[in-house]
Amino acid sequence: MFKRILIANRGEIACRVIRTAQRMGIETVAIYSHADADAPHVHAATLAEPVGPAPVSESYLNTDAIRKAIEASGADAVHPGYGFLSENAEFAEMLGKRFIGPSATSIRAMGLKDAAKARMEAAGVPVVPGYHGDDQSPERLAKEAGKIGYPVLIKARAGGGGKGMRKVDRAEGFADALASCQREASASFGDPSCLVEKWITTPRHIEVQVFGDTHGNVVHLFERDCSLQRRHQKVIEEAPAPGMSDEMRSAMCEAAVTAAKAINYVGAGTIEFIVDATDGLRPDRFYFMEMNTRLQVEHPVTEAITGLDLVEWQIRVAAGEPLPLSQDQITCTGWAMEARVYAEDPFNGFLPSTGTLHRLVLDDSVRVDSGVREGDEISPYYDPMIAKLIAHGDTREDARRKLVRALKNSRVAGVVTNLPFLARLAEHEGFVDGQMDTGLIATHEATLCKRAERGSPEIVAALIALGLLNTDPGTGWTLWGPLMHRSTLLHDGELRTVQVQPLGSGAFLVDHEPIQINRIDGDLVVLSDAHGRSTPYRFARHGSDITIWVHGMPYLFHIPDPLDARSDMLKGDAILAPMPGQVLKLSVAAGDQVSAGQPLAVLEAMKMEHALNAPRDGVISEVLVATGAQVSAGDLLIALEALPDA
Repeated sequence: MFKRILIANRGEIACRVIRTAQRMGIETVAIYSHADADAPHVHAATLAEPVGPAPVSESYLNTDAIRKAIEASGADAVHPGYGFLSENAEFAEMLGKRFIGPSATSIRAMGLKDAAKARMEAAGVPVVPGYHGDDQSPERLAKEAGKIGYPVLIKARAGGGGKGMRKVDRAEGFADALASCQREASASFGDPSCLVEKWITTPRHIEVQVFGDTHGNVVHLFERDCSLQRRHQKVIEEAPAPGMSDEMRSAMCEAAVTAAKAINYVGAGTIEFIVDATDGLRPDRFYFMEMNTRLQVEHPVTEAITGLDLVEWQIRVAAGEPLPLSQDQITCTGWAMEARVYAEDPFNGFLPSTGTLHRLVLDDSVRVDSGVREGDEISPYYDPMIAKLIAHGDTREDARRKLVRALKNSRVAGVVTNLPFLARLAEHEGFVDGQMDTGLIATHEATLCKRAERGSPEIVAALIALGLLNTDPGTGWTLWGPLMHRSTLLHDGELRTVQVQPLGSGAFLVDHEPIQINRIDGDLVVLSDAHGRSTPYRFARHGSDITIWVHGMPYLFHIPDPLDARSDMLKGDAILAPMPGQVLKLSVAAGDQVSAGQPLAVLEAMKMEHALNAPRDGVISEVLVATGAQVSAGDLLIALEALPDA
């Protein structure tokens, strides 16, 4: 068995591997970039080695720096986690038997989609009807698309994550879609080659966890359903798959084991299938899509239903031990679901969010896998995942209810997260009934991402801003009667003034409506209205920002500084930076008249471009930034005034 393992990764997965290694009595080595010097995975490990500056190309993908860290630390094995170098054949080859993962040969065998599908087809594993050949001329690809029959899917043969992928409904649109895919594939993977496949009308994404050892044994650990996706990125995963019959499970899992054996696979891997669910789940309607030659982000749901530690299995197999269990010893108990909590704004096009985690409360009634803590920074350099919440129950509905409760009870302040979106998704009738496919989120995105009515959260924010959130009967009284206070709050770029009149004993008139404080306990306050209806709120304040949570929905309020000249500007429409970034382009100047929806500026953040448009007709009163400027989230970029009277 290994004595010391280096984890060539960061964040949540590094912390996850360290926990198992420590339980097994194995020392661990963390690597870290300059930005991660104080990260939780660094503190959790036995030793830590620096590998370079913040950008991943100079640190976590810097194989020379990692090799030096291995030598300096004396590590006798390396766990790659997922992402980064986990499916890098050259890295695996460099490490040889010290790599806790499959061989470089296996990684290469599944690295290109066309070659992998040809190999699987030869092994008798069903594949999606399509063209995976070497002739990449537009004429040949268009001809093959016509043979398959529209609609078809064009896919880059290298890489993943939804890049280089287009659905084409008619022959007339094929050439343009192909050219777009080739450009994107070339830019993302350095390989413009594409394959063409039949478009599955009602697709479900179901995958099978497989494990192989160096003694020729291969087993499956049942399936996971990953159909809830947004732009080909998984959002909520579960195991087992809803609606799965014993007949189909047997056929699919047998096909997955056959696929792994075909490449003499060793270690943890996942065989991903696309399923045509037009007529439900049928054993003749699933097709091999690709193999991930690594541990999956969603592996905890498999751990929950099997009671096994997949990281421990990885380590034992890499050390030359046989698989701990045979196929008939592996059982499935209950149901599990995992939701990925990201720093992104679902109410603003899922823009990534960066900043400091001023409040981080993750409901520990379920399993929580995280690599950050309160006070940490979510930077633009790395994946913005904050945590994974994994619920396990006796039944699917039991697990779902636990997941919803955990999502609503978790609170994050300092960055915007997808927690409200995840809770709505877990309560969507299509998911509740298990009748979902990969298009569910896209079909219902407008509803899932609809902003809730603001309502009473601004009352709590106003009380906090004014320092009146207490139950002192004497608060706010003078010899002439109760004082009238005014609180000005900024929410979603809109200023609102709230009038608050204390009446004593925790009672207030807020905008002339009676409010009573029933309870204050830490960050919890319970208010009742004129009808006696009570509502619990959670709150957090950091400087001039106040976050209020009601029924799991967060509301962010900012208290403008009355001495700040910007406060007057904010009384009109304000164009604020939605996130930290660089101003790539300015399309307007002071005095320009603009129309609603007109592009005003372009901001680059996390390698993505974001257009900032005029919220209404008006006149630009001031431009406060220049092209090339670095800005922070919430910075005022452009001020807009109403059009002059005709």
